[in-house]
Amino acid sequence: MSASGDLFAAGTPAPLAERLRPRRVDEVVGQQHLLGPGKVLSVAVERKQLHSMILWGPPGVGKTTLARLLAESSGLPFIAISAVLGGVKDIREAVEQARIQGQAVVFVDEVHRFNKAQQDAFLPHVESGLFVFIGATTENPSFEVNAALLSRARVHVLQSLSEDEQRQLLVRGAQAMGVVLDGPSGDALLAWADGDARRLLNAVEAVAQGGEPITPELVLQVLGSRQRRFDKGGDSFYDQLSAFHKSVRGSDPDAAIYWLVRMLDGGADGKVLSRRMLAIAAEDVGLADPRALQLSVAAAETFERLGSPEGELALAEAALYLAVAPKSNAGYLALKAARALVEADGARPVPLHLRNAPTKLMKQLGAGAEYRYAHDEPDAFAAGQRYLPEGLEAERFYEPNERGLEAKIAEKLRRLREANAQAREG
Repeated sequence: MSASGDLFAAGTPAPLAERLRPRRVDEVVGQQHLLGPGKVLSVAVERKQLHSMILWGPPGVGKTTLARLLAESSGLPFIAISAVLGGVKDIREAVEQARIQGQAVVFVDEVHRFNKAQQDAFLPHVESGLFVFIGATTENPSFEVNAALLSRARVHVLQSLSEDEQRQLLVRGAQAMGVVLDGPSGDALLAWADGDARRLLNAVEAVAQGGEPITPELVLQVLGSRQRRFDKGGDSFYDQLSAFHKSVRGSDPDAAIYWLVRMLDGGADGKVLSRRMLAIAAEDVGLADPRALQLSVAAAETFERLGSPEGELALAEAALYLAVAPKSNAGYLALKAARALVEADGARPVPLHLRNAPTKLMKQLGAGAEYRYAHDEPDAFAAGQRYLPEGLEAERFYEPNERGLEAKIAEKLRRLREANAQAREG
């Protein structure tokens, strides 16, 4: 036997996270909205009536552990597949194993990594009741799990551990490692773990192995600077981006800058954030303050040239300006209304007086006749002139609100429309 085999045989201690893994459902820390008295999963365990489900939540909240405990508590064999490493062959083997053992729980970790065909392979067996299907994913099942499979499984959302729940784990970890974690040191570990239970216990184990008194400085020295859990292409990113957009739209500069910093701190690309601010300037501020779009363009160009961290100040200033600017979605609504009408109405002919007349024939046909050149009219406005196709003269797409510059635009449009009405009546 090799030296490494001897060491293994001698009993290398399992990682702390593995040693403290719950052995029963009632030992699970967190997820009381699912496991508390009378809650859906605790009731399923009590009645031994486990249903197919998708466990959706961030890393380190115990999806795999919970799936295993649910199977054990229900008296069912547990068959695990990793969608990262597995394929159709593994699915077939799991199905065959379930047939041999009788009803079982088939657990698929990272189920979103299976393609449509692979996910479809579970359908007839879930339908027949051969096994209870449990999938785990960090991604939104609505987008990443086939509708057919999703319709046969209930989605349960797992949450990051609260600070109190993390402290429970911290105490258990410290006791298991025989160390003392005072307030500041514990706080440093909690901040570094960022709600991830497995990461927290791994961190406790790492800082405790040296035998030195655990201080915040030691935590930083051993673990390095904290990196928040952040998936640049996943739900966490899009949820935060949504919170940022809604904070700006809601004119809350403090929330806007908070979510901007959260995303930058998590490693979000500043170019993506600058593009979102361009959209906000056009959609939510609009003509209430046209400078917002100009400033957002300038911020995007500044970040493009400077990058991080210097260019982040330009993004912050743009976010704050957008948040405090007067808001109007009148332009957005006008575009939406015009598109809807054009799609439903079809192609009406251009009124004859608005047509170009580059040839003698076009002039003979009346193209451009009766057109009034606005600059030759009082106040450069040809009162009574019609510009919409026949039958659409009464349509109104753009209705400015009474905020910012649009208040002045609204007043001007009222005057122009009154002049049009008087001219047409006369």
